[in-house]
Amino acid sequence: MPSRPPAYPLAIALAFGSSVLAVGTALALDLPLRDPDGIAGPAYVRLPAIVIAFFVADVVPRALLRNRGLSGYRGVLSEVVRERWTARRTILVAVGLASFYATYVSYRNLKSALPFVRERLYDGALLDLDRAMLLGNDPSTVLHSLLGTGVSAHVLSAVYLLFLAFVPLSLGAALVWARTARVGAFYVTALSLNWLFGTASYYLVPSLGPVFVRPELFADLPGTGVTALQGTLLETRVEVLADPAAADTIQGIAGFASLHVSIVFTGLLVAYRLGLHGLVRTAMWVFLVTTVLATVYFGWHYVVDDIAGLAIGAFAVWLAARSTSLPKRVADPEPAAA
Repeated sequence: MPSRPPAYPLAIALAFGSSVLAVGTALALDLPLRDPDGIAGPAYVRLPAIVIAFFVADVVPRALLRNRGLSGYRGVLSEVVRERWTARRTILVAVGLASFYATYVSYRNLKSALPFVRERLYDGALLDLDRAMLLGNDPSTVLHSLLGTGVSAHVLSAVYLLFLAFVPLSLGAALVWARTARVGAFYVTALSLNWLFGTASYYLVPSLGPVFVRPELFADLPGTGVTALQGTLLETRVEVLADPAAADTIQGIAGFASLHVSIVFTGLLVAYRLGLHGLVRTAMWVFLVTTVLATVYFGWHYVVDDIAGLAIGAFAVWLAARSTSLPKRVADPEPAAA
């Protein structure tokens, strides 16, 4: 049987190209390059830790089931590790993780540089478009009236913040638990494409988002994790614009398009592409719909931002599947490290 072409060339190319672009932009504008810390620490610590956790969850239960007890467990565990984690597969997982990380860090730094490259903002036009689509009404105001500003705000806040865990956890699952390593390459490539298409959209139509240009529309919302995050991001943006070298972080505000929506939609399409359980697909539908609602409800995005996010997610999945030669039926026989 002829071997399939390598799975990671596009992901590696995206990582290299985005890194060169981020470094070049920083040098041209005299901006610092920074590692974007997450809620659980730096990504270069957080992502490997997640993969290691999935690795343990992959081999330990298999060894326990095979051994049917603790006697002689170490030998069986070593056997399972050798079977499941060949040198080739381990290298592919490391390549996938490194490619994702390089692209993500580049995306965050390019997003932070946006105000220094494109000063003009298109929020006025996007606000007008939102109102035209809803016959003169602000979409966020409509949602506040329909859903209320009590329990709904806290539920939608939790959904929005769940995204922060969804990306690294889904990445770990794809790299470690997928039927083949090619599936992991497919998902890494799809995520990387999302970051870079999203970056291009930020530069194409620079905007902040409704909550940052019309805060009075959101004054009645209660304090939630999302509102706290919005306040922090606004403070950080002011600090970076005042003195990017002195600021100890990067600015992270950009409206068009919504990468929350694009990546959750990517996750949904991937669930269908891989034939995951119906409960998983249903959960992803709920996650997508509530994420779309949350982005508008809290004023992160205009409606057109979410529409663009759906388009980015769909195109990223299509291109990633083509570039990794992912079989239409992933359950087809294929070596684990292929």
